[in-house]
Amino acid sequence: METTPTSESDTTTQRADHAPALADRPALATETVVVLDFGSQYSQLIARRVRESNVYCELLPYDVPWNEVARLRPRGVILSGGPSSVYEPGAPQLPDWVLESGLPVLGICYGMQLLAHALGGVVEPAPEREYGPATIEVLEPHPIFAGLPERLDVWMSHGDRITALPAGFVPLARSANSPYAAMARGHLIGLQFHPEVAHTPLGRVLLRNFLYDVCGCAGDWTPESFIESSIAAIRERVGIDRVLLALSGGVDSSVAAALIHRAIGDQLTPVFVDTGLLREGEPETIKEVFGRHFKMPLVAIDAEERFLARLRGVVDPEEKRRIIGEEFVRVFEAAAAEHGPFRFLAQGTLYPDVIESATAVSKAAAKIKTHHNVGGLPADLRFELLEPLRFLFKDEVRTIGRLLGLPEEIVQRQPFPGPGLAVRIVGEVTPEAVATVRRADAIVRQEVEAAGLSAELWQFFAVLLPIRTTGVMGDYRTYARVCAIRAVTSEDAMTADWARLPHELLARISNRIVNEVPGINRVVYDVTSKPPATIEWE
Repeated sequence: METTPTSESDTTTQRADHAPALADRPALATETVVVLDFGSQYSQLIARRVRESNVYCELLPYDVPWNEVARLRPRGVILSGGPSSVYEPGAPQLPDWVLESGLPVLGICYGMQLLAHALGGVVEPAPEREYGPATIEVLEPHPIFAGLPERLDVWMSHGDRITALPAGFVPLARSANSPYAAMARGHLIGLQFHPEVAHTPLGRVLLRNFLYDVCGCAGDWTPESFIESSIAAIRERVGIDRVLLALSGGVDSSVAAALIHRAIGDQLTPVFVDTGLLREGEPETIKEVFGRHFKMPLVAIDAEERFLARLRGVVDPEEKRRIIGEEFVRVFEAAAAEHGPFRFLAQGTLYPDVIESATAVSKAAAKIKTHHNVGGLPADLRFELLEPLRFLFKDEVRTIGRLLGLPEEIVQRQPFPGPGLAVRIVGEVTPEAVATVRRADAIVRQEVEAAGLSAELWQFFAVLLPIRTTGVMGDYRTYARVCAIRAVTSEDAMTADWARLPHELLARISNRIVNEVPGINRVVYDVTSKPPATIEWE
């Protein structure tokens, strides 16, 4: 059993029903490692670490059938941790194909206990839970520990432990509380600790050892190879047909536009929809960069009244996302009728979008929220989806954007939710609320950038709350709304920590907002990490 820390997300998801499961995979990389998700807080992080070693990796549900896995031609399998105890009724169990396939297997935490349990070992509750930093002593040489010292600082997170190894396994390492901190029998390896987290400083070396020395991977999955294979795959799939692209001006859709344009040229028509929910200055920037700088046949549509009318009276965030997702598609259908015909609708959907939206890649994990371009699409969608970035993390997308020649002002733009400012207004979305939060958000961005901190932060923005508080301005009583400031650090938005902004900076932001933005008389700062909170308030 893995205990539940507070530094990683545990959400995962399945492919939406609107497109074939394999259609947007990166041309089925020459070598793939599969991570089976048993509900760990760290499952997505394992996938990221594998990718960082230039090996393509996918996160799949623990009960995925072999025929789905076989299509990926895997070189190895990693079993994630999980919150269950292997001996409990109903606990996720090891699929038969994992051992029958003969593939190298790395079990991490619950994954290690699962290997032991399936092969006749004994797993029992530990006298003391082991959660936090620990030191292990390497007992036996093995490729997984190649080039590493005999004592390693690691991160433990478990309440059970193995008390008897399965036949043929040898103990590779021990800690003060775990007599079997690592075990192996040939290409079957178990680690009781988490090599994927930063608190295991040499954990990336351990994972590389598994990928290269045990699985025999060459590490040839690079941004350059992704671009080359994706261009070929897009050309093959699209053929002579045309593509309509939903361009928001954010990193994701911009990189998708550049990649698809590189592949099919003027067969791509990017459509920028001004929903009236964008940040200050964004419509002008998007038209400049893509219409004039990249010479793309950009179609700009002013749909502010249409979106705000649909959102009138709506307060539920999931309903906001559903409405916006559906309305986007209706706008694109109208654009297709005018500028088409188009067979494909292209989007900048990323792997974290898919993971968070879901119906669950792992039945051991939960849906958090719907992303408008994943779970918010209508069932009667008239296009085939083209999402070439669907299996990439944000940092991978930024790298690819630079290689494609996108300017830094686009590549380094902080993430912005597809529903825009609608999910930064807690409560009903009105024109007045949009104007208020837009101006407050602009002040936050201006001050953070002026302080030279924007490169250190993942996101920083303002949220308008649906409550009013008493204040005093110029000897007069005020009763106005509250603005919350959110700033976080993160690697990929799967987890995030609240940013420790200087007090002087927060004071300047607060002073400017209450003085320059009508309708706000109080500013608060959000000091909650993800988990337990999400980055956006809705």
